[in-house]
Amino acid sequence: MNIEELIPPHPLPVRTLCLRCPVESIELEHVMLASVDEVSTFAVKKRRDEHLSGRWLLAQALERWGLDATQIEVRRTDLRAPVLAYLPGVWVNTALPSIGIGHSEGWAYVALIDSGWSIGIDAEPADRGIAKNAFDMMSSGNELIWLQQHPTRAIELWTSKEAVQKAMQMGMHLNPRKIEIPIEEEIKKISIENLKIQLINWNYNGAMVALAWHNQSVQLRTPEDDLLDATRKAMQEQDWGVGCKTTSGKV
Repeated sequence: MNIEELIPPHPLPVRTLCLRCPVESIELEHVMLASVDEVSTFAVKKRRDEHLSGRWLLAQALERWGLDATQIEVRRTDLRAPVLAYLPGVWVNTALPSIGIGHSEGWAYVALIDSGWSIGIDAEPADRGIAKNAFDMMSSGNELIWLQQHPTRAIELWTSKEAVQKAMQMGMHLNPRKIEIPIEEEIKKISIENLKIQLINWNYNGAMVALAWHNQSVQLRTPEDDLLDATRKAMQEQDWGVGCKTTSGKV
């Protein structure tokens, strides 16, 4: 499957990787990061293909990042945000990147960012319009007035809000009307829910892409994490010397 790397128009402060690939029909057994239980809930083939293509692309991104995707799984937070974790029984403590995944018009998108940060990616056809009677469902106040005056930029605004929702790992649990985007700025800075989020937009081969990030992320703990922490604490509190002890001047 063909993979394209998307280069943001401005460099991010930490390591980042953005990829996309066409959505194709892939057999579940060929997608190591897919959950059988989750895939079984998809009644529509299009949704299944999008999900499996996205998870396949995620595995390719992790390999490019320098990680062994066979040791990793995707878990969900309480708000259904995807988070990476090592499989039970894998004794590796290399920090895992945070991830963002999206799908649009036959394409799957994946973004990775260094551990400790959070990222969200969204894309839609740049020429797609949004009905004016839906504007007040995505914006309010001065932003709504601006949007009504610039209706051709509605899709840019919408993808921006989606990327922010994903970077906050909240998805549609956060009302898009509460996210105000300074759309005229090249690198947009957004303060919301005690977070300082940055956002950039660019047109890639006819797709309006939005990428949002901030320096805070959700990490799910595993039993192995707890055991490693307990061992580390014990080593700090106890005498872990090896061999017989001697005192100066005595044998």
